[in-house]
Amino acid sequence: MKPLFSLDSTLSSFAIPLPPDLVKIRAGETIGEWVDKERKGRVVIVSSTTTLEQSISHILAGPSVSNLPTLVIVDEQGTPTGMVEPYQLMNAFVVLTQNQSALLSTLMDTMSEAVTIVDSRNVVQHWNRAAETIYEIDREQVVGTSLDEHFASESIRLLDALRQGTSVQRVYHIPRPDSHVLINAAPIRREGEIIGAISIEQDITELVRLNEELAHTTAHLHNLQQEMSRFQAADDPFYAIKGHSASIQSAIGSAKKVAQTDATVLIYGESGVGKELFAKAIHQASRRHEKPFIAINCGAIPAALFESELFGYQGGAFTGAEKKGKPGKLELAHGGTLFLDEIGELPLELQGKLLRALQERQFYRVGGTEPITVNTRIVAATNRQLEQMVADGRFREDLYYRLNVFSLEIPPLRERREDLPELVQIFIHEYSVAHDHSVPRISPEVMQALFEYNWPGNIRQLRNVIERLSILQENGVILPEHLPSVIRSHAEPTHVSVHTPIGGTYAPPTPTPPSIIRPSIAYSSQPVNEKERILAALERTYGNKKAAAELLGVSRGTLYNKMKKFNINEESFKWD
Repeated sequence: MKPLFSLDSTLSSFAIPLPPDLVKIRAGETIGEWVDKERKGRVVIVSSTTTLEQSISHILAGPSVSNLPTLVIVDEQGTPTGMVEPYQLMNAFVVLTQNQSALLSTLMDTMSEAVTIVDSRNVVQHWNRAAETIYEIDREQVVGTSLDEHFASESIRLLDALRQGTSVQRVYHIPRPDSHVLINAAPIRREGEIIGAISIEQDITELVRLNEELAHTTAHLHNLQQEMSRFQAADDPFYAIKGHSASIQSAIGSAKKVAQTDATVLIYGESGVGKELFAKAIHQASRRHEKPFIAINCGAIPAALFESELFGYQGGAFTGAEKKGKPGKLELAHGGTLFLDEIGELPLELQGKLLRALQERQFYRVGGTEPITVNTRIVAATNRQLEQMVADGRFREDLYYRLNVFSLEIPPLRERREDLPELVQIFIHEYSVAHDHSVPRISPEVMQALFEYNWPGNIRQLRNVIERLSILQENGVILPEHLPSVIRSHAEPTHVSVHTPIGGTYAPPTPTPPSIIRPSIAYSSQPVNEKERILAALERTYGNKKAAAELLGVSRGTLYNKMKKFNINEESFKWD
């Protein structure tokens, strides 16, 4: 049945005639005097053009709705022309409520998310069509009943909002064994009092199922990759060194050449760049690969013990020594390779003894009287500037030249940022398998932070950060809040490298090349395969536009224009 009036009608269209007592105003009494005397102030003066809805809104904004006023309609001169009584307003309130209820129901039934509204007693007031579909319960069965009748109380996150007055945002929730949702819930308040609660749930059951299938497939693929890696590693000892940047490939090329000789190698590089990895690869690629590779950290052993560790000792040479004696690292490496890590930390008094052993290929054990002859290749590494240490008198010049037959410099990670996507992907897969979970997706904001950070700890630090992210990821996504604060808040500019302490002094800043371009993705003005190059760059940088532009060697604005030209959007490339 249609209402007798519309809410947008003017009051004049359905006002009742003026009663006799109000007509007296025309005889000289003011409206104000009449209001005070006859209606005790419960009157609202309105113009003839005011709509019913406007009047109701005005009343609802007042302190009380229980005592409805009389509306007196006046013309432009202020003369009363009609009135609306409280019972008429009550009818209008009913129409307004019905209209709003229909609007709310239609709105919620068109939503793809499940919407549930309960009152303060946890009784369901609304249950939309999406909720019917997700939970397979008709609204006729739910509305007017308590949620506890249909779900276990401990599984109802809506109760947190109702009882504790707390809101939840995008919380992963399993309301029943075969259902997975992301829930937003909030209390409904009126004048500070909680009168109910509302929840909006996005059904992600299918996404969870697909993600589980993807996890199994990814794990299987990773196992196959590991099997392939074993064969590749057998053919190429340098396979474990990842990266396709020009700087790392140049270092690998030089290492492969010197590996074929017995020349002494001095590897330069900051902490964490992978100096020992290069040393092992050089050994595995050499003619000595079937003999031992022995490593000793010159900075980790106290000076008093270093000589016995390097040269060994005879039985009874000192208190606590083994009766049979013990061979040193140099002796154990006979026929193979001795890796002297952190050679710059070797005490000055021991440098002469090491030099003599390297030159003569003979040495004495501590407490021994018989010379021991060895055929050992030496590979040393340092993160210090040995030339400066020689000038300062802190490193022997003759030992420096004895070690520096062939120098090999390993670039820091900040100078090979184009390798970051590949390294991140490798470590993410590695730790996903180690921690037994699916491979998470990395948000573009996280990749942006990883690109902008200067990585003073290089590959070692990156590996540790990726393991942290792999542990902290939520719902298969790595977000900026999972990053360590030093990376999230203090990312250095990408155009200048961090000042790094080397050998007690600070190395000058090294400008990053204006474009970090991998040959297979390098930008070209020619249109042939241009779209494919852009897509490849976006995939490698996980959709990060700034990083992709740097990879292509173009400005971000140029990249956006090209993306628009080729109709490339977020769905065009896969970055997870």
